[in-house]
Amino acid sequence: MPIHVSSHPLVKHKLTRLRDKATDHRKFRELARELALLLCYEATLDLQLKPASVNTPMGEAKGWEASEVIGLVPILRAGLGLVDGIQELLPAVQVWHIGLYRDEETLRPVEYYNKLPAAPTVQVCLVLDPMLATGGSAIATVKILKKWGAKRIKFLGILAAPEGVDALSAAHPDVPIHVAELDERLNEIGFIVPGLGDAGDRMFGT
Repeated sequence: MPIHVSSHPLVKHKLTRLRDKATDHRKFRELARELALLLCYEATLDLQLKPASVNTPMGEAKGWEASEVIGLVPILRAGLGLVDGIQELLPAVQVWHIGLYRDEETLRPVEYYNKLPAAPTVQVCLVLDPMLATGGSAIATVKILKKWGAKRIKFLGILAAPEGVDALSAAHPDVPIHVAELDERLNEIGFIVPGLGDAGDRMFGT
């Protein structure tokens, strides 16, 4: 599946402010929330609909309502920073948590928390992580979701490196990738360049 890089002017504007090292933790969280909302709008353009009717003050109006239930799967901890914005747009979503951290020596993901229900209760899963760097955490999360029985999975993040896109696409070619920008590369310690630093640290001030 191709990578979808947003061309929305507001996404470009807010991403530039997010990257700025002078942006404080509070503003960083606010911008991440706003970017998540905008990117979710684009990632759900193919959401399935079913006919619905409502009564307006002037009579009956025929319209549509979503026929698919969406589940959010933020990869802890930085993925939590994208949840609030999406919940503003989709207040009825379900939120589950998968905890993965990247071993700084091997750069491989280590799972430490999984709070999925016994069986899938949604039709679409959005895997949330601000940074698609090496791709290891995203690959592991999608693998967990597929084993669990999820049928439609998408990745939603803010920045991606070509290495991470290639790795995720090779491992899971059926998973679309939605990001605000595709950056240049990874550096020698696995960080995206030019990137924005450590998203979790900048969100939570730690």
